[in-house]
Amino acid sequence: MVEHGGKIPGQRGERLPRVRGFAEWPAQGSRKAEGKALRQRVPRAAHAEFEVDGGRPDSVTAVEVSNRSRLPELTPIRVGRMAASPFAFLRGSAGLMAYDLARTPLSGIGAQICGDAHAGNFGLYGDARGGLVIDLNDFDETVHGPWEWDLKRLAASLVLAGREAGASEDACEEAALDAVGAYRRTMRLLAKLPVLDAWNAIADEQLVSHTDARDLLGTLERVAEKARKNTSARFAAKSTEQAVSGDGAEGRRFVDAPPVLRRVPDAEAASVAAALGEYVGTLTEDRLPLLARYAIQDVAFRVVGTGSVGLRSYVVLLLDHRGEPLVLQVKEARPSVLLPHLPVAGFKAPETVHEGHRVVLGQKRMQVVSDFLLGWTTVDGLPFQVRQFRNRKGSVDPAELAADQLDDYGRMTGALLARAHAHSADPRLIAGYCGKNDELDEAMARFASAYADRTEADHALLVRAVKEGRVAAESGV
Repeated sequence: MVEHGGKIPGQRGERLPRVRGFAEWPAQGSRKAEGKALRQRVPRAAHAEFEVDGGRPDSVTAVEVSNRSRLPELTPIRVGRMAASPFAFLRGSAGLMAYDLARTPLSGIGAQICGDAHAGNFGLYGDARGGLVIDLNDFDETVHGPWEWDLKRLAASLVLAGREAGASEDACEEAALDAVGAYRRTMRLLAKLPVLDAWNAIADEQLVSHTDARDLLGTLERVAEKARKNTSARFAAKSTEQAVSGDGAEGRRFVDAPPVLRRVPDAEAASVAAALGEYVGTLTEDRLPLLARYAIQDVAFRVVGTGSVGLRSYVVLLLDHRGEPLVLQVKEARPSVLLPHLPVAGFKAPETVHEGHRVVLGQKRMQVVSDFLLGWTTVDGLPFQVRQFRNRKGSVDPAELAADQLDDYGRMTGALLARAHAHSADPRLIAGYCGKNDELDEAMARFASAYADRTEADHALLVRAVKEGRVAAESGV
């Protein structure tokens, strides 16, 4: 509703009506100038700073704490994966890095952040029309927090991935520098566009040219080809078998493939299946006729990626009238590991919410296109997120890239991260702070190298603890 004195608003000399509940709408003033002014308080060069805090937990303690409340029979798999390399250790230690990042300089600008934006958490996935999209694709730790945390984690992960691939130190630092530079330039581009254009900017077919990532083109094409085959149907063909129920009806059921995939007791399967009723209620109504045409066939437990190993995660097999499968993943959602560190950084920790809802909302806030069956539910009192499984997903392994591809990948992921942050933070504000020159790029690249050194030391401590038998680890899983 609007307020006016009977005159037609917008005529010459008349003010446009004021919308109730908004003091100023549209906002007045220059957001770019506000961002630029923040440099006086926190110079861009300050982002190179990193010192280990005296109260910082050692890496072994941090891993043991993060394993609490996880399924104990699976934590050795998680430790084994983290012990495989420093890059793998970083992937599983978002909480430890958040401790460190909370004690680094911050501009004070907040955004919806991924919370775990390492170089391996970008990839391809399918949209509702069968096309492929490339974007951030893991949101277990998403919160409203400092945009710098995501960017610094990305930069440090690129240095570690490059070192693992055998790239020179110059090439590793160049990849980090290019990622930050692409983030800064993309944010400036978004700040100049009309709002609606910026919201949907950088179409995927233009991403390679936008970031000058042509050396990566062949790799992306190979990943896309594999992703198109990575479907529910293919997974079901490999992981299920024909079965006959007690009433004689034919169907399919999962086949045990320990330790990654295992069947669950009937009562546990029934709890998961029943929880899909709550899940359906979190979807928009136009999705309901689609799901109503499927019948639940079976439920199994499936071990998930490095950072999530030990959480409860199920795959649910559904079949349509032709026997064609749809597989849903029902994955436990725990509070973000960033939460304890937000107040240290001057950000308010959010009120307690359903953690599955938090993950889904954060994902939708950051992605241009999200899984159209994304939702959440509760199983035996625990929060879960629900999504399509094997929805034509594919990813680049940054630790396997050649040196001339690593910087291309850095520029591409930096641009994607800027696009994701710009959905919740005004790009003019961040662009004003980041500026035109490469001062921020160089500072964060120096941070990335220093933090990569710290991660290698943390990883060495964990490896030593495993060798000495102080921490159980299972490798090769």
